[in-house]
Amino acid sequence: MPDKLKVLYQGKIVPKLMDQFQYTNIHQVPKLVKVTVNRGLGEASQNAKALDSSLSEIAIITGQKPVVTRAKKAIAGFKIRKGVPVGVMVTLRGDRMYDFLDRLINLALPRIRDFRGISPKSFDGRGNYSLGLREQLIFPEIEYDRIDQIRGMDISIITTANTDEEGRALLKEMGMPFRDN
Repeated sequence: MPDKLKVLYQGKIVPKLMDQFQYTNIHQVPKLVKVTVNRGLGEASQNAKALDSSLSEIAIITGQKPVVTRAKKAIAGFKIRKGVPVGVMVTLRGDRMYDFLDRLINLALPRIRDFRGISPKSFDGRGNYSLGLREQLIFPEIEYDRIDQIRGMDISIITTANTDEEGRALLKEMGMPFRDN
């Protein structure tokens, strides 16, 4: 079954962006490259259970097995040695990326308490967008009784857009609920 966000992109968003930015070639239209979901786990060096629960939660949320990120060097102040697990990360591409974004935009973000939209300022200057979530409970796949601790995550949406304006237009057309400033 083709993903509805991908069909929306190809059918409605591409022609609209070509008209809006006066593109002459269809390949100039910004598109999604990948979505990375990252969770830093400071306590994973002491608590192996935190790492296991994070691995399973991120796998349930994204539908893909996450990789464990490890410390590149020792930091005595944080009690971290080189090679100790410090987080988990998933890179989503293709259909899984569109499926995850669809669930994020239409299911997860509206479930945030007192949600008024996401900040339109979190672009990096090259059309890529990053947002941080405070809790994993906003995803309907996560059962409240099964979690041991509330943990957040960072989500980065990487596009082929050249400017923040192009990236913002692409994500807005896909339904990203930006708040008005």
